[in-house]
Amino acid sequence: MKLFRYMIIMGIVIIVLSACSNSDFQGNMDVNVKDFKNTNQDGEEVSLSDLKGKVWIADFVFTNCTTVCPPMTKNMSDLQDKLNEEGVKDYHIVSFSIDPKRDTPEALKEYISHYEADESNWDLLTGYDGDYIRDFAEKSFQTLAVPDPNSDQFMHGTSFYLVDKEGTVVKSYAGNMDVPFDEIVLDVKQLTEQP
Repeated sequence: MKLFRYMIIMGIVIIVLSACSNSDFQGNMDVNVKDFKNTNQDGEEVSLSDLKGKVWIADFVFTNCTTVCPPMTKNMSDLQDKLNEEGVKDYHIVSFSIDPKRDTPEALKEYISHYEADESNWDLLTGYDGDYIRDFAEKSFQTLAVPDPNSDQFMHGTSFYLVDKEGTVVKSYAGNMDVPFDEIVLDVKQLTEQP
């Protein structure tokens, strides 16, 4: 009888504790973003510390891209619309240029103007060299960002990355095709609601 009562009480405790948890978020990454201080499309400095306390989504693109970057940027713009429609607040988008030599702030400003993007919470970053971004992409996001030896293009990952309020990459998603918009919106919502 005592064992039965104990099991009932433990069952209730487990149910209460699971109900108190406001997140069933499941990540697939756990990598700390290396400190950075770069320049955005408006010529303003943006650093990792500026993003502390915010949930953000990152990707790697370049303005001269002839293949995957235009659909990725369109998808990111669509994701921004969906997040706004869902009333998600206090999130940010960061697109790192992997061609900083050509991607001046002016070039990035021109590039993003072709997408219906809200730049108030979207920074496109440059102001470093190719070695820096290759190392940064690899160490912070476990992705490729290298020149194509046979053209003026770059080989790079096409994922979108979710970064939590502490600056840890917690999840990656397809960013070019079959983007799981609903999943990303749900995940961003869950992380922004966490203290």
